[in-house]
Amino acid sequence: MKRIVEYRKLLNVERGVSLKELKTIYRNSMKECHPDKFHDDAEGLALAEEKSKAVIEAYHHLVSINPETIEQGMPEYQDTIANATITDYRYENIRLHVEFSNGSSYEYISVPKATFIKMVNADSPGRFAKRHIFNAFPYRKVSNQE
Repeated sequence: MKRIVEYRKLLNVERGVSLKELKTIYRNSMKECHPDKFHDDAEGLALAEEKSKAVIEAYHHLVSINPETIEQGMPEYQDTIANATITDYRYENIRLHVEFSNGSSYEYISVPKATFIKMVNADSPGRFAKRHIFNAFPYRKVSNQE
C-alpha cells in the first residue's frame, strides 16, 4: 500500500479518481516533465527522464488497481479463480504474485507474510487462496501470456 500512496502523491490524485481524470492528470504531468523539453540541458534531461519514468510507472499501476479497471476485468478474474489452477506463486515485499494455468498472472497487495506461510503449508494452496486471499486483498492483473 505504501507504493500506491507514493504513486498517488506523485500524480497528486485522490483515492476515488476516475480513469478519465487519471488519464488527464497523467498527460499533464508528462507535458511538464517530458525529456524532449530539455534537449539542450543534460542535467535537466536526466532529471526529466527519471521523473517521466516514475510518472509512467505510477500511472500504469494506478490504472491497474482503479475500480473501473477491476470492474471491467471482473468476469475474466472470476473465471480464472474459479476454473484455473495455480501453477506458480511467489512472495515479495507483502506482494503475492500468482500465476494460473490459463496464463494469467495477478499480484495481490498487502498480503501478510503469515497468510502466505499458511498458504504454503496448507494441504491445498489453491483452496486456501480461494478462501483467504483471492477476494480478501486488493489485486491487479500483471500479465496474460496465452
